[in-house]
Amino acid sequence: MSSILLGLGMIILTVVIYEGATYVYRRLKWPIVMPVLTTTAIIVLILVITDIPLDTYMLGGQWIQELLGPAVVSLAFPLSKHIHVLKKNILPVIGGTIIGSITGMFTGASVAIVLGYPKEMVIAILPKSVTTPVAIQLADQVGGNSSFTSLFVMIAGFSGILLGPMLLRWAKIKSSHAYGVGLGSASHALGMARSFEYGENAVALSSVSMIMSAIIGSMMLPLWVWVLY
Repeated sequence: MSSILLGLGMIILTVVIYEGATYVYRRLKWPIVMPVLTTTAIIVLILVITDIPLDTYMLGGQWIQELLGPAVVSLAFPLSKHIHVLKKNILPVIGGTIIGSITGMFTGASVAIVLGYPKEMVIAILPKSVTTPVAIQLADQVGGNSSFTSLFVMIAGFSGILLGPMLLRWAKIKSSHAYGVGLGSASHALGMARSFEYGENAVALSSVSMIMSAIIGSMMLPLWVWVLY
């Protein structure tokens, strides 16, 4: 019974913090206070200050995590609703995602090698722009450290949703389609969450871009490892 109550308490804590963070973001519209980012930071801070073990938090957190699957599947709805947009822009979407995936892997590995990172760290960085479950499996299969991969995926996701729209605006790109493809290929699920701000078309193309990034990453990662090592 105590574990059930603890789990329920962790769920309520997470939801309350997220709702508060969402309210603040809607008022300020600052990228740095995006709900996903601020909620994560606040929960980590609370766990550290109160000395609550991660295992205790995950009594409730695991149920939230289990909902990620249905949440991702639900993104098929805006895609089916705007399938005509995908058909009309299929070549730019495929081309942009392929280039983005290759560039993301190349730049990440190059920086890691220049900084003298060991092999398993370099391999862990390669799938950083692929959604977490796929990235972890890929890293494990080619000899990378999956724990570091999870960290790098989070860093890529947060930096993408913070800096991506700023860079696109700086480049004077106004197309919501471009925002969707860019955020989906660079920041996976977090990018899709951010793409809701640019309309359902952006969400639809972002979901396609995320899926394609996972497929392309699965094919390209062994090749990159072979080339580098």
